[in-house]
Amino acid sequence: MATARIEYLGGLRTKCTHLKSGTEILTDAPTDNHGKGEAFSPTDLVATAYVSCMISIIGIYCNEHNLEMVGGTGEVTKTMASGPRRIERLEIGLDLSMNKWNEEIQKRIVRVAEACPVAKSVSELMKVDIVYIF
Repeated sequence: MATARIEYLGGLRTKCTHLKSGTEILTDAPTDNHGKGEAFSPTDLVATAYVSCMISIIGIYCNEHNLEMVGGTGEVTKTMASGPRRIERLEIGLDLSMNKWNEEIQKRIVRVAEACPVAKSVSELMKVDIVYIF
């Protein structure tokens, strides 16, 4: 079964429907590439998915290892390259300070986060800089 259905709505906008849940996301082309920038661009979704995956995989790890994860927040800044147009760099900030993990757990969390499925799926040409706040 397919994961998602993507429909072109015109005006460089798409509607993406997650088939299992029915959740919808709109995308627009970014303003620097002929779009209105009124919604996530497809490359914004890649950048967002990267951080979301990191936080999710940390949560899974904590559940599997009986570690309390109170919360976490992340921010991502995406830089585009041209020739060819692609994501050149992600700057990621993860604030996990509310968890009060010791240094050994922090090291394990970093290893787990940086091995998330999205991180392992993107081009090696994309630079990723991550700052962790513990």
